[in-house]
Amino acid sequence: QVQLVESGGGLVQAGGSLRLSCAASGITLSISVATWYRQAPGKERELVALINSGGNTNYADSVKGRFTISRDNAKNTVYLQMDSLKPEDTAVYSCSARLYYAARNYWGQGTQVTVSS
Repeated sequence: QVQLVESGGGLVQAGGSLRLSCAASGITLSISVATWYRQAPGKERELVALINSGGNTNYADSVKGRFTISRDNAKNTVYLQMDSLKPEDTAVYSCSARLYYAARNYWGQGTQVTVSS
């Protein structure tokens, strides 16, 4: 059974930082594509950042230079370091993962990030 468990969300002032974690079990992240998404109220879900099995990363334009996605293979965990946070970063952040050779995506339950102005 695959489980993805996000943690690290919370309330932070604009300009602050948070680090989100996505701990996986039942799937090996080092051979997966792991992606952070976010969804704000009334808005569509958007891709924030991804890291593939080779360690290559990609970011939404809105977070480039402020967010960093990384992976700890030993802990089977993906992180999203979020710096210089803005109120518009407020959303529920969710991680997903799929084996690089498979189509099925697995999802975590999400974690709320709220940035106050």
